[in-house]
Amino acid sequence: MPQLELDAVGKTYDDGFVAVSDVSLAVAKGEFIVLVGPSGCGKTTTLRMIAGLEDVTKGQLHIGGRKVNDVPARDRDVAMVFQSYALYPHMTVRENLSFGLMLRKLPTAEVVKRVDEVAATLELTTLLDRRPKALSGGQRQRVAMGRAIVKRAGLFLFDEPLSNLDAKLRHQMRVELARLHRTLGATSVYVTHDQVEAMTLADRMVLMNAGRVQQMGAPLDLYERPANLFVATFLGSPSMNLLPADRDGEDFVFEGLRWRLPSQTSAPREVVLGVRPEALRVVGTTPSGREATLQLPALVEVVEPLGHETYVHCRIGARPLVARLTGPVSVMPGESIVLGVEASAVHVFDRQTESRCSP
Repeated sequence: MPQLELDAVGKTYDDGFVAVSDVSLAVAKGEFIVLVGPSGCGKTTTLRMIAGLEDVTKGQLHIGGRKVNDVPARDRDVAMVFQSYALYPHMTVRENLSFGLMLRKLPTAEVVKRVDEVAATLELTTLLDRRPKALSGGQRQRVAMGRAIVKRAGLFLFDEPLSNLDAKLRHQMRVELARLHRTLGATSVYVTHDQVEAMTLADRMVLMNAGRVQQMGAPLDLYERPANLFVATFLGSPSMNLLPADRDGEDFVFEGLRWRLPSQTSAPREVVLGVRPEALRVVGTTPSGREATLQLPALVEVVEPLGHETYVHCRIGARPLVARLTGPVSVMPGESIVLGVEASAVHVFDRQTESRCSP
């Protein structure tokens, strides 16, 4: 039985605005699910419905096999970590961790035991007597997570908990979250707009847009086989290059170029070809002649050297294109180059429906 199950769950506000539409999801015990998408896509509203902070206006929501549509938040056996730390400034770390347990009137010995265990797990033991103002941002976030963990709830909910941290701390906390999940094995639903967090933390990723699920699955499955143009362009930095083309038999024609993709003979006439920046490589100033490589004569406009990799911004006719190349490269703005990509790395989408064309 899934630990959490959403069956066509939706949220419509009194003014008729549909924030979430027909979300169906089953989360297994111990699974780490990440809801990801742009601002306003419905991910936080979905999380708040799970938590009991928003009413479900359509569908059914089950936690631990029990329907909870009308169950108050306090009775749902969930623990939530919010975007803001929401720590009591006048309390020590120990008091912040134990406050909820004391309200539930747990025996003092049990409270002490749980707090000490969580403090050890989160490396907070030496900080237990400090107040929040004496902690760093990362330490405060660990206390906020500890306050949720100490409840020993059946389901953990995270609402963009790392968004207030700087880039270095976010990376550090991602690693700590991954380690914590392996240690606790807790069932978790995590909301973020950051695709890096989603890709690195999720067992399964649920990508949303305009209140609907666009695709769900293992992060690499979504990255390597996006279901539609939205998924293709949302995941990946730089974003996937899109080239509108027309099918002519086994050939695809765009910007005066002709590519042969034999596996796409059933594609519609009007398509969009997608190429990830990292799938491109410089093959020389003239075509290499390799049959397995598709050629893209390009004009270099901007070069971004980043040390371990270089972003080369080009133009193919009227179309912009970005190549993500390994290490430093010897190309200059204004230079004409030829980029190559293997046919198997080209994604094909229906231009009208924006859906992926098989395979």
